[in-house]
Amino acid sequence: MALTFPNTLLAGLALTAALGVSALALPAQAATLRMAWSQDATGLDPHTQTAFSSLRLLELVYEPLVRLDATLTIVPAIADSWEFSADGMTLTFKLDPAAKFHNGEPVTSADVKASFERILDEATAAVTRANFGSIAGIDAPDPSTVVFNLSQADAPILTAMTDLNAAIVPASAIAAGTVGTEAIGSGPFELKEWDPNAREVLVANPDWAGGTVGIDGIDISVLPDETAILASLRAGQLDFALLNDPLVATLVPREANLQLNRAPGLAYNVLQLNPSRTPMDETGVRQAISCAVNRQDVLDTALLGEGQITGPLTIPAYASDPAALFCYTQDIDKAKQLMADAGYPDGFEATVIAATGEPPVASAEAQVLQSQLAAIGIKLDIQMMELNVYVDKWLAGDFDMAVAQNGGRADPYTMYNRYWTKAGNLQKVSNFADDELDSLMQQGRAETDPAKRKAIFTQFEQRLAEQSPWIWLSTSFSYTAQQKTVSGFVPSPTGTLFSLSAVTIAP
Repeated sequence: MALTFPNTLLAGLALTAALGVSALALPAQAATLRMAWSQDATGLDPHTQTAFSSLRLLELVYEPLVRLDATLTIVPAIADSWEFSADGMTLTFKLDPAAKFHNGEPVTSADVKASFERILDEATAAVTRANFGSIAGIDAPDPSTVVFNLSQADAPILTAMTDLNAAIVPASAIAAGTVGTEAIGSGPFELKEWDPNAREVLVANPDWAGGTVGIDGIDISVLPDETAILASLRAGQLDFALLNDPLVATLVPREANLQLNRAPGLAYNVLQLNPSRTPMDETGVRQAISCAVNRQDVLDTALLGEGQITGPLTIPAYASDPAALFCYTQDIDKAKQLMADAGYPDGFEATVIAATGEPPVASAEAQVLQSQLAAIGIKLDIQMMELNVYVDKWLAGDFDMAVAQNGGRADPYTMYNRYWTKAGNLQKVSNFADDELDSLMQQGRAETDPAKRKAIFTQFEQRLAEQSPWIWLSTSFSYTAQQKTVSGFVPSPTGTLFSLSAVTIAP
């Protein structure tokens, strides 16, 4: 599939809207959803992308074997059905015989096998590789059956397979080396045009096995200024928008013709420390930073109170009271004593990185944290950078501290094993290995009893908070806004936009 590039009409729309002048009106298209967001995808490879902006686009194009619905229940996607063996050592999927890629090829067990072998190949740098370390082999006995042979019982592997980063791509594209240079999925929409940082054009997939798509397509404008997005919604030039800035989102309910969709999310806002760098290699220094932070003040100031203070586990079934975690109540005296005991009574200088626009509150969070940490002598230099530059530095672990918003998952193991196990493929990001965390992760992976799993991960959360390699701050809300003529969109705790496949637009 060839992607076409710049479109001057949409580039002009973005510019005029951002400047606050009269925007160019798009022609009325009753069955095409006119949409906008402030951040564009940073790439098209579903196995390697980490930015929320990439995932929100690619989840409309690609499909995993199974997915999560709005209640975090696992439901079919490419797979019609699945079954664990009695001993938990094999997981067998039956594929939907109607599933087809956008190039017309059927989705077969060979594509599933090739996709997971690509994910497991270290050279791919797949971001969820660590979730699938228990896969010892994959059999494809017939085109509609795929069998995962496991080296150990792995309770969360099915949840891991719901992730967009575990999407199924054509074996032919893997062989040709074109994954990431083109976007051939089996999802409800096909990507027809991508003008980076300006526009995407998606068209409905008439052969989508998941059902009939409710619209002909989606025309997406990238408008970095969310106030310009709101202005375009007010003017009727957009039907739907993804919003990240709570300041803009909270203005939507004032508009009679607009509807705000607001859902508590699993994603978390966090100050990531780099324990491989001095002085963050000192436990006492990391703990002092945790004690010095007033999480409620960060939430109220940077996020306008739109969210909740959180510990590491944001999944409702596993979350505990953050007040019970180490130093979640600000204690400057204790922080100063910890700094002195660690050999830094006068503090130190460090740099904190943050991305422009994702999340839009990153700069405000960094400034509040800068002010709070100054109370214990830590002088923070804030470095704001474009998202793609930030992601590269983040993946390389090239920072003293980082303000981040990381995605949540429906299971603690799939959410955190890539950071906090010794074999985790994002160990370079966390730069922290701990025998107890690793052991608890492995126990939670093998345990199937829900009550016992919760107890294991409660210990895990307490240990993580006490060691303070990162300083968890808050969860926030995912926001979308739409004209009241749009119906059928269902928000989800994961922030997914997948239900755009079900929307319709009234005349």
